Amino acid sequence: MKYTVSTEIGLPRERVVQLLADPAHLPKWLRGLVLHEPLSGVHGQVSTKSRVVMQMGQQKFEGTETITRREPADLHGIPRGSVDHFDREIVGEGMWSAVHDRLTEAGPERTLWVSENEYRFSGLLMRLVGLLVPGTFRKQSQQHMQDFKAFAEQGKDVREANG
Repeated sequence: MKYTVSTEIGLPRERVVQLLADPAHLPKWLRGLVLHEPLSGVHGQVSTKSRVVMQMGQQKFEGTETITRREPADLHGIPRGSVDHFDREIVGEGMWSAVHDRLTEAGPERTLWVSENEYRFSGLLMRLVGLLVPGTFRKQSQQHMQDFKAFAEQGKDVREANG
């Protein structure tokens, strides 16, 4: 299953990239995040493996995230007109996913975030989930983007909205 979601954020690209890359901010916009801890490497750097635990309603997901691409590596002084890439793979029970994020300038003080997502399922239960509710994955990705946009532009924290 493959899909692409996108959003425009009212901040300069360099600032957006820095906010996305900062692990301290993850709980503020990544709805359902229980844990994101590096197992090896440095957070956000290529080949870093992290344990990820998400809770969505009664469903809990645990997997391992591996950063497969991070360009540029230095998030300060990013050249105008360039594209920032942040790719990762996530493997959990019955599921493999790849996310390819691209951030580009959409105008003065504006950033376009495009996220290409691919999921592959194994095992009967996860294959059924993929067949019966494929829109759920797309909606969740779009929700994460909207939550990040609200955090970046207005300082909104998803933990406060739920509490």
